[in-house]
Amino acid sequence: MTENVDGVTEATVLLVDDNAQNLKVLYETLKDRGYRLLIANDGEKAIALARRHQPEVILLDIMMPEMDGYEVCQYLKGHRATADSAIVFLSALDDVDAKVRGFALGGADYISKPFQAQEVIARVKTHAQVIRLERELHARNRQLESDQSRILNAISEGIYGLNEAGDIIFANPAAAMTAGCTAAELIGRNFFELHFDGKDIPCNTMEQLGRPVQATCKQGIPEHQRAIVMRRLDGSCFPAEYRSTPKLDGDRLRGAVVVFRDITTELENENALEEARSVVQAQRDQLAHASRMSTMGEMAAGFAHEVNQPLTAITNYARVALRLIVDEPLDKDLMEETLGKIEAQSHRASEVIRRIRGFVKKPAVGKEVLSLSSLLDETRQFAEVDARNNDGGVEVYVGEDVPDVMADPVQVQQVALNLIRNALESTRSAGSRAPVEVVAERRGPECVRITVTDHGKGVTEEDEHKLFLPFYTTKEEGMGIGLALCQSLIHAQGGDIGYERPQHSGARFFFTLPVVSQPQPA
Repeated sequence: MTENVDGVTEATVLLVDDNAQNLKVLYETLKDRGYRLLIANDGEKAIALARRHQPEVILLDIMMPEMDGYEVCQYLKGHRATADSAIVFLSALDDVDAKVRGFALGGADYISKPFQAQEVIARVKTHAQVIRLERELHARNRQLESDQSRILNAISEGIYGLNEAGDIIFANPAAAMTAGCTAAELIGRNFFELHFDGKDIPCNTMEQLGRPVQATCKQGIPEHQRAIVMRRLDGSCFPAEYRSTPKLDGDRLRGAVVVFRDITTELENENALEEARSVVQAQRDQLAHASRMSTMGEMAAGFAHEVNQPLTAITNYARVALRLIVDEPLDKDLMEETLGKIEAQSHRASEVIRRIRGFVKKPAVGKEVLSLSSLLDETRQFAEVDARNNDGGVEVYVGEDVPDVMADPVQVQQVALNLIRNALESTRSAGSRAPVEVVAERRGPECVRITVTDHGKGVTEEDEHKLFLPFYTTKEEGMGIGLALCQSLIHAQGGDIGYERPQHSGARFFFTLPVVSQPQPA
């Protein structure tokens, strides 16, 4: 195992998926984050790697051939070497029964496909830290148990032989050492008076139990008590555990044999274990709080970016309106259209704020049935000022077979507008006036694909792999949150987003949205 610079052994994460692309996505998401990453493309390899390396976290695909994720989970949880690994199921399945079954088999969490990078990172971090803390707790527990065993082996338990009246007729060296005197000084003393003077025992204890060992001496009843207070010869007290058995001579009761030991160290160790458990619980609570704060942080970072675009458009339209006012004669139709666009952008900014407030109060996605033709045409209108400012244009093509989609209109429009504005800026920087092309087409039975293609300078291979990383930008004045935010929004719709290199110069970004589910025939 490799180690981090601070000397702490890094956590091991096992990625299990029969889809090579999914494994690549997971690997790229988690690399350079301080984990030791292992990869398996089927259940048998996953089991072998898990038993060999005992990873803290296992990201486990459910739908795999031959041995599915449920079987792998059941096997790993049934073996001691891998039972404590945190298994996080990965699946496109999103029904409650699938999740319940996974948790019933010992799964710790569930991530739906397609993956959201920030979600994967946050969940892996949480589970890795929790498992590391739990393993440290178990190791400490084993160490404490080992220490306790060594103590018991090194110091023999005290042993007394008592007659029917409780007088000590035998005491071993360990008993004398515990009592704080010599064995000779113990012989003849009364066990009850020496170790259990009523003044040192709580009244409720005396009322409920009577004097310890007395029932054994008088009635031949075996006893076992733990954490009872015993006195030494000098009057000091200590917590003890004792067992008393009757001493018989045939059928006649002759007294009792008492085996006892000082359990001060044991109780201290138990308190230490309880404190360690409290630390683990506190860490769990802190991790859960950090996860919630991270989500709120993303929203706060994206808030200004989302609202800024409609405000910028409002500013541009207002400038257009000011120019129209001084023109003679006044073009009332164009003025009315411009003011209408200002109103539309104002509503759009208000809708963004309303959505964010709604998310803060209740984490529900405002999805509805959308016509992409209408939505993209409205988006093109929002981008008209940007098109004029960049000496370009926007052309929208929606295939005839494109069905309605289920998504949040504000968030989808935000993504499309962001990609269009980036494309317009890129085209202008290359000195081209070719229009940006926005194309919507059906891709299979379950999704629609929207592409935004420009004729700019394109993206270098080095930048291509970093486009969606937060705070990474190729713009001189960019903040690097636009594409990362777009990715988060599209993943929230159940879609995917990415980049591909077109045949001509330029760049092409795409995102997908799920189509409206058709009702099943009766």
